[in-house]
Amino acid sequence: MSEKPLDSLIPNGQAATTDGITERRRQEALLKTGALQNAIFNSANFSSIATDEKGVIQLFNVGAEHMLGYAAAEVVNRITPADISDPQELIARAIALGLELATPITPGFEALAFKASRGIADIYELTYIRKDGSRFPAVVSVTALRNDLDGIIGYLLIGTDNTARKLVEEKLRWTEESFRLMVESVTDYAIVMLDPEGRVVSWNAGAERIKGYHEEDIVGQHFSRFYLGEDVNNGKPRRDLEAVMANGRFEDEGWRVRKDGSRFWANVVYTAIRDQLGNLRGFAKLTRDLTERRQVEAALTDAKSAAEKANLAKSDFLSSMSHELRSPLNAILGFAQLMESDSPPPTSSQQASIEQILKGGWYLLELINEILDLAVIESGRLSLSLEPVLLAEVMLECQAMIEPQGQKRGIRMSFPRFDIPCFVKADRTRVKQVLINLLSNAIKYNQAGGTVVVACSASAPERIRISVADTGAGLPAEKLAQLFQPFNRLGQEASAEEGTGIGLVVTKRLVELMGGVIGVESTIGMGSVFWIELIAAATPQIVAGIAESTPVAQAQVHNAAALRTLLYVEDNQANLKLVEQLIARRSDLRLLSAADGHLGIEIARAFQPEVILMDINLPGINGIEALKILREDPATAHIPVVALSANAIPRDIVKGLEAGFFRYLTKPIKVNGFLDTLDEALEFAEKGISQCK
Repeated sequence: MSEKPLDSLIPNGQAATTDGITERRRQEALLKTGALQNAIFNSANFSSIATDEKGVIQLFNVGAEHMLGYAAAEVVNRITPADISDPQELIARAIALGLELATPITPGFEALAFKASRGIADIYELTYIRKDGSRFPAVVSVTALRNDLDGIIGYLLIGTDNTARKLVEEKLRWTEESFRLMVESVTDYAIVMLDPEGRVVSWNAGAERIKGYHEEDIVGQHFSRFYLGEDVNNGKPRRDLEAVMANGRFEDEGWRVRKDGSRFWANVVYTAIRDQLGNLRGFAKLTRDLTERRQVEAALTDAKSAAEKANLAKSDFLSSMSHELRSPLNAILGFAQLMESDSPPPTSSQQASIEQILKGGWYLLELINEILDLAVIESGRLSLSLEPVLLAEVMLECQAMIEPQGQKRGIRMSFPRFDIPCFVKADRTRVKQVLINLLSNAIKYNQAGGTVVVACSASAPERIRISVADTGAGLPAEKLAQLFQPFNRLGQEASAEEGTGIGLVVTKRLVELMGGVIGVESTIGMGSVFWIELIAAATPQIVAGIAESTPVAQAQVHNAAALRTLLYVEDNQANLKLVEQLIARRSDLRLLSAADGHLGIEIARAFQPEVILMDINLPGINGIEALKILREDPATAHIPVVALSANAIPRDIVKGLEAGFFRYLTKPIKVNGFLDTLDEALEFAEKGISQCK
């Protein structure tokens, strides 16, 4: 680097004086000043280039050497700063300055120093070219050096490498440009910028597509024009912006308006834009048109509503069908049971006919019940009471019910012994229904003289498996896959065995509703094994006194002298005749009847019967309404009322019991069960009377 001191180019740098002391002090001050100036000038952090008045380089500091790759000796008194600058930029600068200052300027050093030569502060950007030909952006500050007479003796150019800043700016520009292009190209979303007052300042293609405005039509307009008129009147646009300012973000869904006045359902997200000091600069607004989605949702809602209505209509139809079928069945089966137990007994020919009537009637009732069960399960309205159920008790009840059926067909049956109590978490009534169905099928589709083996074991931790194995014909694999399909009897439609193909479907769904699983294994010629797995339950604590609170299930022996009154409210003459004949066999009872609810209430008030039998579907007021009136009257509130109805859907039974019926019996009745319930009600009435005394 040149050793020529900087102060040699600074005016008055070597002024002399004849005063020795003053001169010495002046020299010392100049030395200090020169040392400071040289230290600054020779900093490696920026390039310092000093020229003479013609622009020829006189000083070239360490920073310039590092930045440009030249040694000072290679450029001092050899070139001007214009020689290391981009020539095209020099031409462009000369033209621009010439236009700005209204004077012709020569491209070259004059273009670099012209403003400084006129006493105008000048800082500009240009591209420097290194010795190796590489280029980099620089920021250059130019200052004119003057003597005591204000004459220009040279120029000082201080430059900094602007590469890092340019890279940041370029990256930022690229990011902004990419974001701008992305925003402009998005058509599924309206991306809009608002100023702090809510006026539109930017508008993308998506906004144009969704809202219908061209950019030139909407920029500068207030965003409230996208709202419904009533929303604008209610101040919703203002409240939305207030919510954004308070929370930084706000999301909303609702109707908005297009340019043509049509409405669309929009999801809108607002975000507040703030500077580093927290000052509000505006809002970003992102809008999606959800009209199609809303229409789909509305269609789904309508479809769901229609399905629910159809399901309700189906349930109402099934309920009505059940009622209409049960009423005549009640007469058929009831009178057949009376004839079977008549005195004198029927002849063998009559008995055979009665058995056929009963067989057909009970089968028809079973079919009705299975269809109703399936309908209730499919509607999702089946209510289960899951509690610890003692399998030994349920199994004994099933054994007592099913063994006579097996004996008629010569089927040997084997049931497990329970040495220790085994409980499962289930609905007691439904688990019994499941087992009866599996056992009935095992007998029905077995071979003559075959066997049915019931087993129970722990299949897994907290799981109990119950299996029913038969020695029937077995099923091929392709039929096993169809086993649990409604109304599919697997080719048995033409066989002598009665069936609907519903029982196993109901069984499977009941097991699953109780948290269990069902399966089957079958071998052609060997038989089938149906099994269910239920959740094991802990042994419950035995509640003291439970036996005393259990309703009496046995018919009582009555004193003929103690005549008690029974009121039957029924509009169907066949049903009334059946009950009349049943009660006629009881010398301890007398029967009163009423054909409608109002008359029944009056008779109950007048005669104070011990028990009331109540139909549900009555003319005038129904049985539940009549029950409510009886319960509200102190004169009749104590009388147990037993519902006797053809409304047999579970929800009807639950509704009746919740209304306050003592028991709820469904038609057609089983005579023994009916008489047992009647005795329970009479005993309840007697206890109530004795307590009152």
